[in-house]
Amino acid sequence: MTNHSELGEFLRVRRAALQPEDVGLLNYGIRRVPGLRREELAMLAGVSSTYYTRLEQGQSANASEAVIDAIARALNLNTDERAHLFNLARPVASKRRTSARADKARPGTLRLIQSMPNTPAIVLGRRSEVLAWNRLGHRLVAGHLDFDAPSSPATRPNMTRLLFLDPHTRELYTRWREEATRAVSSLRLVAGRSNDDAELASLVGELTMNSEEFAKLWARHPVENCMSGLKYLHHPEVGDLELHFEVLTPPDESGHRILMYAADPGLPAAEALQLLASAQPVADLEADRPLGSRPL
Repeated sequence: MTNHSELGEFLRVRRAALQPEDVGLLNYGIRRVPGLRREELAMLAGVSSTYYTRLEQGQSANASEAVIDAIARALNLNTDERAHLFNLARPVASKRRTSARADKARPGTLRLIQSMPNTPAIVLGRRSEVLAWNRLGHRLVAGHLDFDAPSSPATRPNMTRLLFLDPHTRELYTRWREEATRAVSSLRLVAGRSNDDAELASLVGELTMNSEEFAKLWARHPVENCMSGLKYLHHPEVGDLELHFEVLTPPDESGHRILMYAADPGLPAAEALQLLASAQPVADLEADRPLGSRPL
């Protein structure tokens, strides 16, 4: 992934999504492709058609802030999309790590999530990899996986990979397409900020090759900084859940996020979470059985 090619793709996708009437233009002539013509978008942004074409083709770098802002207005971009456009058009040189040590959650973050046994919590890395989770967070979203899996980079789950490639995770979300769009939108933001991230490029390549649904969503170039909202789950142990989620971002440059879930008090989802927190995991129940009574 390079910022110039990503910039061109983003501009083409967003231009194609706009109709002349959306921006106050008359629709005239037969359009061979959907959306605005390049010259129409250039006119709305107040730049030359030739210059805008070079931007879409990745042949023009270091566009001024005024030009980027004008194009963002012409495309009717929201706040997240505008920030993404700036990241693509004027990339900031990334700070390469001086150490080859694998990423891991900070000790203070681990203490925080473990101190909330009744709140599902997951620590995510910048590429949606799971760096840690508390017991309830693990049981809520990935009880079929080993609790200690995040402790090693070799076995560390990735929430986006699970969402698209793991059938258990797919069955967990009753509104799977909504969840998938949200995941791709967040990953697009990260890609815009980290154009030289080889691990991220590898993840996107893997998902594109192995999931047609991911490939189609990725090509649509959705962008959203998903910090809060609702998730709808059907848990294999406690049934349907409607949960609020909040994403907390530590004030450092790690790119880590703490994803936490909560239910409205007094509703069935709150009782279900309480039941999930108090119930003994199936794996532990099997371990507690006498050897002669365990299923072969």
